[in-house]
Amino acid sequence: MWNRRVAAAALIVIAACTDRTLTPPDDELGTQPVSPSARPPEELAKIMAKGLKNAAFRAYLKAQLDASPYNEHKLQFETFLAANSGRALRQIAGENGASTETIARQAKEAIALEVYFPVAEHAAAWTGDENVLVATALTDADTPVAYDPAGRQQVLNAKTPPATPVLALVPVETDFSVRPARIEECIVECGGGPIGDVVPPPPPPPGLYMTKAHFNQTFESWLKGSPEFEVHILGQKGQTDSLIAYQCAGEHAGGPYAFNQNERDWTGRVLLFSKQQIDQYNAAHPQSNIRVFVVEDDDTACRIKTDSDRFQKLVNAVDSAYNRYTSGNDSSTFVRKYYGYARSAYNIFQALASWIKTNDELVGNAVEDRIVGDVYPGFNWFVKGENNVTNGWINLVMY
Repeated sequence: MWNRRVAAAALIVIAACTDRTLTPPDDELGTQPVSPSARPPEELAKIMAKGLKNAAFRAYLKAQLDASPYNEHKLQFETFLAANSGRALRQIAGENGASTETIARQAKEAIALEVYFPVAEHAAAWTGDENVLVATALTDADTPVAYDPAGRQQVLNAKTPPATPVLALVPVETDFSVRPARIEECIVECGGGPIGDVVPPPPPPPGLYMTKAHFNQTFESWLKGSPEFEVHILGQKGQTDSLIAYQCAGEHAGGPYAFNQNERDWTGRVLLFSKQQIDQYNAAHPQSNIRVFVVEDDDTACRIKTDSDRFQKLVNAVDSAYNRYTSGNDSSTFVRKYYGYARSAYNIFQALASWIKTNDELVGNAVEDRIVGDVYPGFNWFVKGENNVTNGWINLVMY
């Protein structure tokens, strides 16, 4: 039985998210940090690997990974080094014949990093022995460079992981500032209520929902672990000729906008844009419609980070192929709720480019099947990527 207090807190969060007003971020571009280093942290990977010669360090690392509450049991590298009075830092320094100050400085000056086993089979197979590699790469396109506990370098296949378990030391994709909530359970009474007294969730708000998604690939290298697909609603920015992201749906979106797709296929029901948001948008932008745009997020949740020129070329190619019928809007009637195609008026988007170049992958712009002139069973919108290539399909429904 769910803890009633946890359930009540969840309802408050959902209610708060459901009542969001249509106000895009004031600073869509955000603030770009200045990178002291934009190179793969190969030296740190080698140092980490050599530390694994120490049996006590291996056991400690395995215990910390197993206990991590974050997705894929990730650890924030600097935090891991400093935890428990710098236990890991001392053990690594001892195996490398270096001072703890030197290694701590290297970690601080590097790109923010995380440590984990990106391949689930590797995580399950590693018992804490020396049969392990530490690999790193900066972007999905980079060839992983790995080191064994003796400090020997190996160049790994970028598309296929080796049989040997690989520990990744890669740029941070996880928001470690938010600790995942643990689900509380009880055997007898929960919060003073009788057994089985669970507060039912509120009905979902009306609006545009996605019920299924299928993509041809994960858009993520094996070293970077599971993909994180997000769906963004793009629309006119004020009265300018540009686009802005009005709403994101994804793992960290919160409330009814939260869904977690870590594979190529997903089924469920997630809110993309509420009816209230649609009405507010249409009132403010009567000559403009909204785009449904899919990305595979690399580091900053619910913020599109990519090269603006690349985005522009993708959208221009899709717009040209379908006479700009690449947006959509609420087309419901008295007898039928329906989200249908609409003509696009704006296609300039000032995306936030990442200084470490781990930019989000642009999966594509959704185009209704009637406009594409093709069908894919069970789905009604095609996801069109660069050069108008079909990268997947989603099913959009108005409730």
